[in-house]
Amino acid sequence: MNIFKSAKFRDALGGYLFLLPNFLGFLVFTSLPVLASLVLAFVDWDILTPPKWVAIENFIRLMKDHLFWKYVGNTFFLMMGIPIGMFASLGLALVMNRKIRGIVFFRTVYFLPSISTGVALCMLWRWIYNPDFGLLNSFLAKVGIGGPEWLSSTVWAKPALMIMGLWTSMGGYNMILYLAGLQGISPELYEAADIDGASGWQKFWNVTWPMLTPTTFFIFVMSVIGGFQGGFQAAYIMTGGGPAGATTTISYYIYNNAYQWFKMGYAASIAWFLFLVILIVTLFNWKYGGKVVHY
Repeated sequence: MNIFKSAKFRDALGGYLFLLPNFLGFLVFTSLPVLASLVLAFVDWDILTPPKWVAIENFIRLMKDHLFWKYVGNTFFLMMGIPIGMFASLGLALVMNRKIRGIVFFRTVYFLPSISTGVALCMLWRWIYNPDFGLLNSFLAKVGIGGPEWLSSTVWAKPALMIMGLWTSMGGYNMILYLAGLQGISPELYEAADIDGASGWQKFWNVTWPMLTPTTFFIFVMSVIGGFQGGFQAAYIMTGGGPAGATTTISYYIYNNAYQWFKMGYAASIAWFLFLVILIVTLFNWKYGGKVVHY
């Protein structure tokens, strides 16, 4: 029997043909630029002049760059909001999982910020944080509290971005994932808990939470990866990385080096250092965090 005329071969060929456009797109627009950036990490290039090979000089310079380590600290500070955001998403999902009238409408309303234009949301929150006529300081003034210079203060700028991030993320995809996880829990487990006389908290702690650990683990890993890579859009629009670099993150520093100061090689070295950090942290989470997951 000719293998090229078999139904199995035709099915496999059809599948590979469907995959081919995506594979070519990944090859041209992702893998080749990534490999090119690896080469750039070992050269000194300002776009206007020919690249100059400097070996590991960019990485040595990176280790001594006090601004870089300051921005690493900013990135970790902003990532402190990840557990709070996950807890808020879980709480919102528990509420959205109730069978009440109009629940689909409320799910849509809470999900809207995650699909709205990021620039529009940042401009909205920039107005909310305005120290003179912003909504937040106006509310604080009514209760006798003098609001700070939110986005102009080195103390309050990062917490301000964290609050905005929590608002936009808690009702987004994390809530949807938790909601899907909640709806995948067998009702029989809750019925058994009711028969045993379990309270609401006991049912949550002994049934809901263990069954949601795969979802929680996935959300945590992806949130950490996103936290290392994020922080650019909000800081660029709302603070410009200031004041005094208080909201500049690693990704923003990469942008500045590449497109503001034309230090393409140095920017590439920062990007690859960030990649290695993300890889190590993800492998650590996968090895040790996976032990608490219940399937």
